[in-house]
Amino acid sequence: MRFRTARPADAPKLLEIYREYIDTTITFEYALPSVEEFAGRIRSITEFFPYLVLEDDAGTIVGYAYAHHHMERAAYQWNAELSIYLSRALAGKGWGRKSYSLLLELLALQGMKAAYGCVTSPNPPSEKLHKSLGFELVGTYPLAGWKNGAWHSVSWFRKAIGSYEGEPVPPKAFGDLPSEQVEAVLERWAKA
Repeated sequence: MRFRTARPADAPKLLEIYREYIDTTITFEYALPSVEEFAGRIRSITEFFPYLVLEDDAGTIVGYAYAHHHMERAAYQWNAELSIYLSRALAGKGWGRKSYSLLLELLALQGMKAAYGCVTSPNPPSEKLHKSLGFELVGTYPLAGWKNGAWHSVSWFRKAIGSYEGEPVPPKAFGDLPSEQVEAVLERWAKA
């Protein structure tokens, strides 16, 4: 397995994985986006944040993970929200943990201070993953979304990933990190 950065051309393969979740409450989208819309999302996110794909030894994409703005106002710029989607065949094999850990390390290199995870409740595997990585439950929005004929609550998890000492400098865009540094981190996590 190996990690690499995503490209808009990966959209069709990523949508195949996302399709496995579209009829679940893991995502609150009702319909699968078009390839063009999804490619646009990849382009938009990669302007500032890491967007990664996980490939098996044959080069087949089997998962993806990315960070994006937690909230849009300038004062929130040091926060990121994480998302991950793995092929169902990888469930419970540790790749979610590795993907999240990798994103956290890259975000820290960018100068982010905190990472957030949004989990439809109940979702014991995702809740366990967040807690095992040191995220703390910071709140639950009761009955926040309607999908599949029912109301669902959403829990928010938070993990500090940077120091809060002194006045912060704006975080760096992911693309501004030294490519050798990023490649070394991606390679190390693929072997972990």
